[in-house]
Amino acid sequence: MTILVTGGAGFIGSHFIRHVLATYPDDRVVNLDKLTYAGNLDNLRDVEKMMEAESGGSGEHAGGSGRSGRRYVFIQGDIADGQLVADVMRREGVEAVVNFAAESHVDRSIADARPFIETNVLGVEVLLAAARRAGVKTFVQVSTDEVYGSFPAGYAAETSVLNPASPYSASKAAAEHLCRAHRHTYGMDVRITRGSNTFGPYQYPEKFIPRVVTRLLADEPAPIYGYGLNIRTWISAADHARAIDLVLRQGAPGEIYNVGVAVEKSNI
Repeated sequence: MTILVTGGAGFIGSHFIRHVLATYPDDRVVNLDKLTYAGNLDNLRDVEKMMEAESGGSGEHAGGSGRSGRRYVFIQGDIADGQLVADVMRREGVEAVVNFAAESHVDRSIADARPFIETNVLGVEVLLAAARRAGVKTFVQVSTDEVYGSFPAGYAAETSVLNPASPYSASKAAAEHLCRAHRHTYGMDVRITRGSNTFGPYQYPEKFIPRVVTRLLADEPAPIYGYGLNIRTWISAADHARAIDLVLRQGAPGEIYNVGVAVEKSNI
């Protein structure tokens, strides 16, 4: 299977690519990433070295002017660029799309919501339209549990009402509605995952755990909102990637899947 992974140079996306290439020797991955502040090719250096060893050192990298026999191809580009997305899907023979590409930091969305709308909403519409025209078999939209808003107690179910509380979560909820509309209107096989808080290697340092850890390592005060009593569930990036892969390969068309663990921790 040839999988287009968008935002694959980011945190969870890079873990997903690593998992797929290590687990399925017959799969190909095309990584389309804009390389914004949160995208870093260093997250995938080990993957590139592994793929170069497989192909005898004849590497194809950014640009991707023609289809390669290699199992991993990186192309720098924006998911909102309709012509580029269409060309990549057609040229690479894409069979499935897993969309990780997103602006994802709540504080940044509060300061300026426009980039979140452009990437998380308009970009998703471009991907969906291109996938439909290219006859892509399966489209997985990687969303977030933040679309539910806050729960005073218990857990959200996939059928819970969406109540986003920030421009970021509102943009992800809008993207989900677009995905479901394409399912109902065009019959596309669209699947949605809503992941809980994720941690692990390669996470951008503005996020909570790496920010706290790096401050403590530098003997600086650790930033905690309020009294640090907010409760979260945390899943490792490797586990989250495996769950998304499970949805891709065994999920049902049109379904939504919560991804998390039943372990609660306060921020403090």
